Amino acid sequence: MAGFEVQALGICEALGLTPDIKRVKPGAPHRWIAPWGPAAPAEGISPPWPDLLIASGRQSIPYARMIRRKSGGKTFVAVLQDPKVSPAQFDFVWAPAHDRLEGENVLSTLTSPHRLTREKLEAEAARIEPQVAHLPHPRVAVLLGGSNAVYTFSEETAQRVGAQLAGLADHFHAGLMVTPSRRTGTAQSAIIREALKDKPALMWDGTGENPYFGFLGSADAIVVTCDSVNMVGEAASTGKPVYIIELEGGSPKFRRFLDGMYAHGAARPFAGQLESWGYEPLNATHEIAEAIACGLAARRGSGVDQSR
Repeated sequence: MAGFEVQALGICEALGLTPDIKRVKPGAPHRWIAPWGPAAPAEGISPPWPDLLIASGRQSIPYARMIRRKSGGKTFVAVLQDPKVSPAQFDFVWAPAHDRLEGENVLSTLTSPHRLTREKLEAEAARIEPQVAHLPHPRVAVLLGGSNAVYTFSEETAQRVGAQLAGLADHFHAGLMVTPSRRTGTAQSAIIREALKDKPALMWDGTGENPYFGFLGSADAIVVTCDSVNMVGEAASTGKPVYIIELEGGSPKFRRFLDGMYAHGAARPFAGQLESWGYEPLNATHEIAEAIACGLAARRGSGVDQSR
């Protein structure tokens, strides 16, 4: 999944490494029995084994387990997300705190790793400045997700959100920078676009490069739908006020995540208002990268076979 790959790439970049990316897509029956079963033969998964392997996604787990065993302990195997098998089968596991995974080699953080850096946000903000120069401050980035397995972004919700965003322009003189996603829905996007047609707003139409990073870098505050842990976490890495649009539905895991964001002080529920507050930016990427670097250094220093 693209979201899992982004997490792994973010950690590689934080480590200063250029990864050799291997994407596996095993056929039946191996894909059915992952992560518990053996690894299927896959092109490019062969010696020499790397010093560091970062595995992300359920289908990668059998390969991570196989490489750790076949490398004889040479490869430090780091797994991102709950592997659904014992963490003891790997050298390091990161899982989001809302998964409640425990283990001696498990690190949990409130938000997920990503590829955002302050330098990248500043560069993207500068790149899109001609497009947003006409928008007044405060500028509000609006990151729209959509329906998924546990949340529904209905047309009725889109009407409510559109009216609230228009209210930000009317009552707070805000400039709006809106980027929908593939999951937002054609009808929902059209409803919000109509609500903002006479407002100081720029809404990405889906053509050309997504100005997502530029909007984050240019924003004074951020409004984001609750359906994506990655989007909410990226917003909270900026240190800017984050407002979360809670959609219909949910799950216990998402509830724990959102409540954790509110408890940290990074985010508040979106109610059509703008406030100003500060908090410690959330950046799990560097914390995870540092833990992996320490583990890899300890492995090299010990010379102990960790393959069993």
